[in-house]
Amino acid sequence: MVVGLAPAAHGGNRTGRIFTGDRSGDFLFASLYRTGFATQPQSLSRDDGLRLRGMYVGAVNRCCPPGNRPTPEERDTCLPYLVRELELLTGVRVVVALGAFAWDGCLRAASALGHVGRPRPRFGHRAEAPVGRYTLLGSFHPSQQNTFTGKLTSPMLDEVFLRARTLAGPAR
Repeated sequence: MVVGLAPAAHGGNRTGRIFTGDRSGDFLFASLYRTGFATQPQSLSRDDGLRLRGMYVGAVNRCCPPGNRPTPEERDTCLPYLVRELELLTGVRVVVALGAFAWDGCLRAASALGHVGRPRPRFGHRAEAPVGRYTLLGSFHPSQQNTFTGKLTSPMLDEVFLRARTLAGPAR
């Protein structure tokens, strides 16, 4: 499972599929394609033919927060949706958190399910932490702020997804 911050105003909010139709999604889906999780390298619309293989994409928040800065109240209001997704997705073994906000949201959701990592794992790119039945992997978010500056490169993101594939093991 991949977890982001929220649908982007001009991406997922507009298209109805998270990370679809924006530059962050372009970067993400290209990596998912290169690492075998997606059937094509681009996601332009909900009906563009893209299919994910052994991967689910979600978010901590359900709507685009002003200035990409959700409040604690927004996060807490939306958290039950992420918790429910994790409950329903019984095959999830690895969760890739895109950014520190998603990392924190994943830890909160896992905690709500009774999976608590002690000590509380710290976010970092390629951070890896066992959290109950999950392995949590951290990656810088594929935002333009990170990709245009080189803070996150294609090989760096591919490495995270290849590690996720290794940790998840063979599909059940």
